[in-house]
Amino acid sequence: MRVTIFDYGAGNLHSLSKAVAGPDVDVHLETDPEAALDTDVLILPGVGAFGAAVARLAPGRAAMRSALEAGLPCLGICLGMQLLFDASEEGAGAGLGLVPGTVTRVRATRSPHIGWNTVEGTGDSLFTAAPLPVAYFANGYVCRPESEADVIAWTIHETDRFAAAIRRGNTVGVQFHPEKSSDAGVKFVHTFLDEARR
Repeated sequence: MRVTIFDYGAGNLHSLSKAVAGPDVDVHLETDPEAALDTDVLILPGVGAFGAAVARLAPGRAAMRSALEAGLPCLGICLGMQLLFDASEEGAGAGLGLVPGTVTRVRATRSPHIGWNTVEGTGDSLFTAAPLPVAYFANGYVCRPESEADVIAWTIHETDRFAAAIRRGNTVGVQFHPEKSSDAGVKFVHTFLDEARR
């Protein structure tokens, strides 16, 4: 299986690549958004700023959205999940717009939201096959989908309850960092890859 991580200048790509790697997984980094679509699975990584990331995405935005709508499996992590939405308060520019909604600052006195937190699944196959009761978060902004039907897991920070994970077709977005969430997080990534393979 060829897995491509779209490198839009985000950090933490080494630990993510290590978490994704496996005996039957060929991991590639790609800086060109259209070239990144020549793959079995696309990963949008999770460290960086929305405005800078969408600027790197812009030349291939339409092609990437079309590929995801056509069924290319995609895992968006933290900022990568936020890129699936229309827009963000963090910076100018258009996201992929695959999931209707916006990204707003977390509504809490302690921000950014950093550390381990609970993940409450809604029964989606990913969370039943790879339970992840807690995961590692590092985010100052959160996704607010227009429809709760897109949400497959929730979390709460202080009094702000927000989407910990969403799904739209073969695209899954997670606000947490599975690559930093111990063995259970790595299992979650490989469960997603197994699902994509099927």
